[in-house]
Order: sequence, then structure tokens, then C-alpha cells
Amino acid sequence: MNISRLYRRAALLLMLGVPSGIQIALAQPAESIEVLEVKPNFYLLAGAGGNIGVQIGPDGIVVVDSGAAGKSAQILAAIKKLSDQPIRYIVNTSANADHVGNNEELSKAGRTLLPLTDTVGAELAVTMTSGGVAPILAAENVLRRMSAPTGKQSPYSADAWPTEAFSTKQKAMYINSEAIEVQHQPAAVTDGDSFVFFRRSDVIMAGDILDTTRFPVIDLANGGSIQGELDALNRLVEMTVPPVPFVWRVGGTYVIPGHGRICEQSDVVEYRDMVTIVRDIIRDMVERGMTLEQIKEAQPTKAYYQYGPDSASTNAFIEAVYKGLAAKK
Repeated sequence: MNISRLYRRAALLLMLGVPSGIQIALAQPAESIEVLEVKPNFYLLAGAGGNIGVQIGPDGIVVVDSGAAGKSAQILAAIKKLSDQPIRYIVNTSANADHVGNNEELSKAGRTLLPLTDTVGAELAVTMTSGGVAPILAAENVLRRMSAPTGKQSPYSADAWPTEAFSTKQKAMYINSEAIEVQHQPAAVTDGDSFVFFRRSDVIMAGDILDTTRFPVIDLANGGSIQGELDALNRLVEMTVPPVPFVWRVGGTYVIPGHGRICEQSDVVEYRDMVTIVRDIIRDMVERGMTLEQIKEAQPTKAYYQYGPDSASTNAFIEAVYKGLAAKK
């Protein structure tokens, strides 16, 4: 590639909000699904609700999040263009509807990793994997949100629930010659959020803890908190590596947010700093005895209107920060 072509390509990627080195994988996205090649074996699917990560390899396909309900046909068509391998795992970063909406369809389109070689083995595998479909992995609180207590109506079909729910800080596995770490963040946007770290690819699926399109949507009713969100963002900064000292080369950790553009460490730091500054502004207002309505009128987020001026999500963020700080007084 000559220098002029290199600069033109870099300029185009910058206009798209994509770090240099990210390739557009499909010239014609599958029915509104945009597909970006993040690394040679890792792709981002956008346009189906929350961002979807797809790792491919000889063992099969690992999918992170499944988008909003009703998009399964488009998602499966886009994945089919990337690989003929079966989906082997679905990992959910949270129980948010636009991240788990097609769990059931993607799971049933996939196949368990367990071998079905004989009658006894087949019967055991069917019993252990809900009929041999691809398992769904998530933090235990995701299962609690998607299911329901005895006698109450579940918001999702049982076939969409996580089949492998973990209660530890981390769940790790090794697929397609790559270590994958699912790291639970206990009280960020909710109490069921996780990062999914693909170590060889050096890609992190951050879920809604990081959202470049809006302020964090902190769900206090489901265990979220401003301090937990900042703890998670600080952890995300620690996990990432910037492209230094060779800043002109493609490199460093790529972070895929729940919504919005692909990020590098500097983008995560900027988002973390924004949340910290707004938290500190609101804390000062609380300490001066201002009410929630007075704080909203004072517009503590006005320096960061790229995340949503006077929107419902902006007001919800201010309210969540206020309630979290007021509860500590």
C-alpha cells in the first residue's frame, strides 16, 4: 500500500470513528447489520441493538451478546458469511434486552462442544446441554434477571436463559487457541455486568459499562451504582494496553462498548474521566444542599453534551448519581 492510499484509508476510518487497522469486513452488510473485522479472527456486528462480538476459529464460533429481539435472521446471515462453523458459545455481558434478545435463536442455531459419538454419550450430552444446542454463559445475576421466582412470569423463555451461570469473579475458557476471560463487575450499570476479554486477540467486549453514545444508564433497582461503575471503568483501563511507544503502528487493546464506536485505551480513560468529573460536580452540589431538581436545572453534564443534551438518559444518569451520593450522607 503506498503512502497516499494509507493516508486516505486512515482518514476514512477516522471519519467512521474506527481506530486505524480495523477493516470493513463486508461491503454489503447483511440486511442492515454492519460487520467490521477487528482482528483477523474477531468481528464486530453492529445494527442489531447492542454491539455483538464474534470470534471464529477451528473449534467453532463464540458470540458475545445477541442483540435486540427480532434480529436473529440478520445476525445469523451475517455470521454465516464469516464462517461455516457452528456457534459453540454465547456469552452475555448483561441481562439488558438489547444484548440478550436473540439468545434462544442463536443457541438453537449452534451446537454443543460435547461429542455425540455413541448412544450413551449422546443421551448424556442432550441432558447436559438442553438438547445439544450452544450453551449460554453469563454471571449468575443475569440468570436471575431473565428468569423469575416461583409462581411469577419470566420475561424470557427458558430457552433464552443462561445455561452456564457463574457466581465467581471470573469464568475462563480456552477456545480457538485463545484464552477467554469473562470478568464479573458486581455493581456497575447493574449487578450482573461482565467484561469479556479475548486475550490473544487483545479485544475486550465491555457491554453497557462503556457506551460512547450516552451517559451510563445506572440501574439502581438492579444493583447498579456510580461507585461500582467507576470501579469497573478503572478496571477496564487497567486491562487495556495503549499503542505505545510505536503510536503510528496498528496495535494496542481494542475495546468494544455496548453501543457506539470501537475504542482504544485513551477513549476509555476519557469516558472514565467524564463520569468522575460529573460525579464530583454533583457531589459538590449535594454537599451544598441542592435538591435533585435544582441540580438538574444547573446542568452538571453540560460540558459533555455529546452524550445527550437534556435527554431522558442524561436526566436518569444525574438522578442515579444524586441518589447514590445522597444515600451516603
